[in-house]
Amino acid sequence: MQFTEIVFPYPMLEALQLLPFLAALVLWKIRNTPAAIFAIIATVAEMILAIFLYQNFDMEIGSAGVSTMQFANKASLLGLPYHAAVDGISVLFILLTALLMMLAVLFVIFRKLHSTGILATILLIQALLMSQFVTVNLLWFVMMSILEIIAVGYLLYRWATYIDPEPMIFSYAKFMTISIVLMLLGTFMLGWNFSDHHLHSTGVGLWSFDLYDLANTPVEPAIATFIFFTLFYGFGIRVPLFPLHGWLPITMQHGNVSVAPVILLGLKVGIFGLLRFVFPILPEAVIEWHKMVVVFAMIGIFYAAVLAMRQSNLRRLMAYGVISHTGLLTIGLFTLSRNGFEGGIMLAINFGLAISGLMFMTGLVWERTNTAVMARLGGMFEYLPLVGIAFLIAGLAIVGMPGTPGFDAVHFVLEASIAEFGALITIAAALGNVTAAGFLLFAFQKAFLSEPQCDTSRWDKSPARLTERVMTLTVIVVILGMGFFSNLWLDLFDHALDGLSALFGNRGGHGQ
Repeated sequence: MQFTEIVFPYPMLEALQLLPFLAALVLWKIRNTPAAIFAIIATVAEMILAIFLYQNFDMEIGSAGVSTMQFANKASLLGLPYHAAVDGISVLFILLTALLMMLAVLFVIFRKLHSTGILATILLIQALLMSQFVTVNLLWFVMMSILEIIAVGYLLYRWATYIDPEPMIFSYAKFMTISIVLMLLGTFMLGWNFSDHHLHSTGVGLWSFDLYDLANTPVEPAIATFIFFTLFYGFGIRVPLFPLHGWLPITMQHGNVSVAPVILLGLKVGIFGLLRFVFPILPEAVIEWHKMVVVFAMIGIFYAAVLAMRQSNLRRLMAYGVISHTGLLTIGLFTLSRNGFEGGIMLAINFGLAISGLMFMTGLVWERTNTAVMARLGGMFEYLPLVGIAFLIAGLAIVGMPGTPGFDAVHFVLEASIAEFGALITIAAALGNVTAAGFLLFAFQKAFLSEPQCDTSRWDKSPARLTERVMTLTVIVVILGMGFFSNLWLDLFDHALDGLSALFGNRGGHGQ
C-alpha cells in the first residue's frame, strides 16, 4: 500500500496532544470551581483546535491507489521516532474525541466530582487518545494505548459506583493485560520482520515501526497469519468483539457510571487500530481470514442481543447492546469493499455518538435515582423529558433509523455484505439489527414511560439543571445533524479509502 504525505507549516497535531496534557498537569493541582472552569476552557479550546484541523483539511487531495496523509511532522522524542499525520478518518475520530471529552467534563461537573482528580485524569486520557489518532508509528500507537488503558483503569477503580470494585477491576486488568501482550507481540514481530528484510537488502538490520515502512515490507504467509491474530485479538478485546468481550458487562455495571464507559466504547480505538495498521500492513492475512471473522461477528450479534433482552440492569443491557452492534460494524469492515469501509467507519462514529449518548443519559438517570435496575425505574420522562428524548434518539441511531447517521451506515454495510457474502448473512445481520430495536425500546419504556414499582420519595425530582440541558441538547443536535448531513462526513474520509480500496481490489464503491 502506497502512502504520500503533506507537511503543515504549524505544529497542529502536536498542539492537539499537548493542550490536554498540559491542562491535566494544571488540573492535578487545583480543585473545585477553578478546576471546573479551567477544564471547560481546556476542552472547549481542544474542540476549537479540532474544528480548525477539520477546516484546514483538504478533502480534494487524493490519487487512485494512494493514501494521502496531511499535517505531517517527524521528530525524535525520548529516543523514539515520532511521526504524526492524519487522513480524513483520523480527523473524524479527533472531532468525536474532542466532543465526547467536553461532554464528559460537563457530566463530572454535574455529579460534583470536580473536587477530586477526575478532571485531570480525563484530560490526560484525552491527550493519549489524540496521540493514538494522529500517529503513524505502530509502536507509538501501542505505547499510548497502554498508558490509556492504565489511566482508564484508574478512573474505573477510583470512581467506581460499586462498594467492592476489585472483582470488576480484576476482570478489566486481566483482559487488558492480554490485549497489551498481544499488541506488543505483534508489533515487535513486524519490527523484526522489517529488520530482517532490511538486513538482506542493505546489510544493515534497521528496525522500524513506521506504517509506511511496514506496509511496504512483505511478510511470509505463516508469520503474517500469526501477527494478524495477535493484533486482531489485541485490538478486538478493546472494541470489544465476541468472544473477547468478557470484561465489559461487569465493568459497565460496577465501574464508573458513564465517563469511563464512554471512553472505552464511544471512541472505537480498536476499530481505528485495525483500519490504520492491520488492514494496510497485513492485507493477505486479512483476506485469508475475513470470512472466519464475519462468522464470529454473526454469532456475536445474536448472542449478545439475546443476553441483552434478559438483563434487569440498564447498564448491563447497554453492554450487551454494544457487543451486538459491534458485530454489524465488523461485518462491514471485513467485506473488504469500499461500501463496507464507508459503512463501517460511519457506524463506528454513529455508535460512538449513540452509545455515548445512552451512557450519559443512563448516568443522568442514575444520578437522580441511584439505581440502574430497570424494575426500580419508571416515569422518568415526567421529570427529565429532554433526557428521555435524547435516550430515544440515541437508541434509534444505533438501530439505523432515518435521520440518524446510522441510516446511511447500515445501508452501506448491508449493500456490501450482500455483494460479498450473499443474502443469508445479510438477512441475518439485518434481523440482528431489528432485534436491537426491541431491547432498546424496552429499556426506554421501562426507564422513562412505565409506572415506577418502588418508593420514589428519595429520587431527585428537581427540574433539569443547566449541565443536563446542555448535555442532552448537544447529543440530540449532533446525532441528528450528522444524520441529515452525512455527506459531509463521507466526503471527509472519501480519499482516505483510496489506498485501502485499491489494496483489496476495489470490490465496490460509493455511489455504484
